[in-house]
Amino acid sequence: MVLNMRPLRFITEDVVWQEVPGEVSLAFLFSGCPLRCKGCHSADAWKTGSGAVLTEDYLKGRLKQYQGLITCVLFLGGEWQPDALKTMLQIVNEAGLKTCLYTGLEREELSDGLLPYLTYLKTGRWIAELGGLNSPITNQRFTDLRSGAGLNHLFIRGETS
Repeated sequence: MVLNMRPLRFITEDVVWQEVPGEVSLAFLFSGCPLRCKGCHSADAWKTGSGAVLTEDYLKGRLKQYQGLITCVLFLGGEWQPDALKTMLQIVNEAGLKTCLYTGLEREELSDGLLPYLTYLKTGRWIAELGGLNSPITNQRFTDLRSGAGLNHLFIRGETS
């Protein structure tokens, strides 16, 4: 672990089915988001320092608890602390699970050190007029980083391939 690294803090932890198509994901919503997108549905994540610390031991315990039940771990934010997030991504990779990051940043704004540890990536700020991943005109992009394929179509009702 990197010394002087601020810990990641999460305000919610859930098992989710819709955020990463085809995966059952353990999701952590981190606090401290600096983007503060107007109309954000997770504005409670803006406050720095709120929530519980996500320690390496806690994450490993959750992965063990959900072994055989989840296929992916989704991090909603945390990219503003790339060293801490990279540590968590490495733990998930070592457990043989897929990873996903939801960020309001664009891909080129992310720390290069994170990308090798990610399976899926959702990028783009929330812009209410354009909608989210289920909107055909959204600015947000959901990508399978293994193949480079864009997967936005999987979020639009009625689309299957």
